[in-house]
Amino acid sequence: MKIGVLGAGQLGRMMAISGYPLNHQFGFSGNSNNEPSALLGHMFALEDNADNIESLVAFADVITYESENTDVEVVREINKDVQVYPGEKSLFITQHRGREKALFDQLSIPCAPYQMVNSEQDLIDAVDNIGLPAILKTATEGYDGKGQFLIRETSQIADAWKSMNGVESILEGFVNFKRELSLIAVRGIDNDHKYYPLVENTHHDGILRLTIAPAQAINSEVQKTAEHYMQTLLDEMDHVGVLTIELFETEDGLVVNEMAPRVHNSGHWSIEGANTSQFENHVRAISGMPLGDTSPAHPFSAMINIIGEIGPTDLALKMSNAHLHLYDKTERADRKLGHINITANTLSELNASIATLTDFLPN
Repeated sequence: MKIGVLGAGQLGRMMAISGYPLNHQFGFSGNSNNEPSALLGHMFALEDNADNIESLVAFADVITYESENTDVEVVREINKDVQVYPGEKSLFITQHRGREKALFDQLSIPCAPYQMVNSEQDLIDAVDNIGLPAILKTATEGYDGKGQFLIRETSQIADAWKSMNGVESILEGFVNFKRELSLIAVRGIDNDHKYYPLVENTHHDGILRLTIAPAQAINSEVQKTAEHYMQTLLDEMDHVGVLTIELFETEDGLVVNEMAPRVHNSGHWSIEGANTSQFENHVRAISGMPLGDTSPAHPFSAMINIIGEIGPTDLALKMSNAHLHLYDKTERADRKLGHINITANTLSELNASIATLTDFLPN
């Protein structure tokens, strides 16, 4: 099958790497021929083809996308000729935090209190209703901590609104949490569902730095609760492919923060750490193949993001249980350049391996 990808970054790159052994071909639409996926398939680059998306549609039997910020109108047009998975509903909801939170409310999925904000006065009113601390976020397009302002005092309200540059925003009540978790699942065209174990995520400056899989000290009821929330969302949106939900573990249970209709950074561990990676399962789902086993292939796994500069990768290459993945991207502050996966038989072995690679983690 010929699979088209809207976008040509590292997520598309890893989809292609996982999909070629299944006898699929890949094509990508992107801005230039220097993007991470460019050498992994047919590249339809805007820089040399003004009709690059039309060319991708002509190539593909099915199309997917890398980002929830993909233009819904573009997907709607493509769907007239080629099926796009995940569908338009998933994309429309997940690219807007207000619509996302409204769906959580509709489905009785716990989330932070929130209020939409379109002016400084709206923000003043929202702070009165929700209280402080609270986080002001752009309604769309924010990622990796961008487009956010933590308000601790009312004296910060004017600066917070100014930082949004006048765009539609959302104020969310601050959640006191013990740790950040995420759940990745996949739903097939035939409505088959598969769930990966909950994982624990550590962020620095809004960017994911470390994932531990599975998350430790998670009882079966917590996993089942997260899977129930996920299944409700998958079925409500008629979602096909991978879906990710980010959660807070609190004293009162799980609180869902946000979701992404795609393969996700916190699932990169699954390339070596699970029997079927999130990338392969996404490809399987959108191409109508049976879904693969999502159980861990090793008792313990971890993923360390490589951010900003490549760093001393020889450290990882010399380790028998470390697996280096670079994305063919130039170094730049806060840019995701690659990741290192670690597999281990014991928690102490995992922690020792992470300690060996501390050069890749912020102090």
